[in-house]
Amino acid sequence: MKCVFLPRHGRGHRFTPSEVNYRANIWALKSVGVKWLISVSAVGSMREVIVPGELVMVDQFIDRTRMRPCTFFEDGVVGHVMFSDPVCEILRGALLEAARAEGIVHHDGGTYVCIEGPQFSTRAESRWFADQGFRLINMTGYPEAVLARELEMCYAAIALVTDLDAGIESGAGVRAVDVFAEFERNLGPFKQLVHEAIDGVPAERDCEHCLAHQGVELPFDLP
Repeated sequence: MKCVFLPRHGRGHRFTPSEVNYRANIWALKSVGVKWLISVSAVGSMREVIVPGELVMVDQFIDRTRMRPCTFFEDGVVGHVMFSDPVCEILRGALLEAARAEGIVHHDGGTYVCIEGPQFSTRAESRWFADQGFRLINMTGYPEAVLARELEMCYAAIALVTDLDAGIESGAGVRAVDVFAEFERNLGPFKQLVHEAIDGVPAERDCEHCLAHQGVELPFDLP
């Protein structure tokens, strides 16, 4: 299967989470024929049972951003897509199977709250998020997921836990240097997981809920 890689923050990690042009990224992937989209990111954990070095195959998102264009439908073009289940279960299943095959410690499901950033949460914010039942926190998962759904791409997210967030009793507070170091330590197995998952992706898609428009004629052309 032919694969495409796009670094969301640009080469050299130049763009903050708020500066990333999510619409351009997703449109570019769609325009070169991408149908299955695997998002990878480093996340903070809201639960002491989910520790650094472990993976979570996300199944739900909460949007707490404030500054990001989050739809392709605007300027007189209105569209509403089904988004109750934001992740493609077929693709997520391939990731879970790959993690089991590789013997990687992972968690099946978890709600991911996306904050604006670029600063990390205060302890009060972190405790509030944890009290809501959220398990993971990051700054880039939204609006990627909804934009992929609008362009009828199958989307799934692998979250690599790099730290315990500030609101957890044993968490000392998040430092960027520690996040990058933990991600680097786990890069090898992480890459192997993605390769294994790609081999498990079906040749043809059969996931109707990812085909958001379901045959409805759109007022613009998809790439």
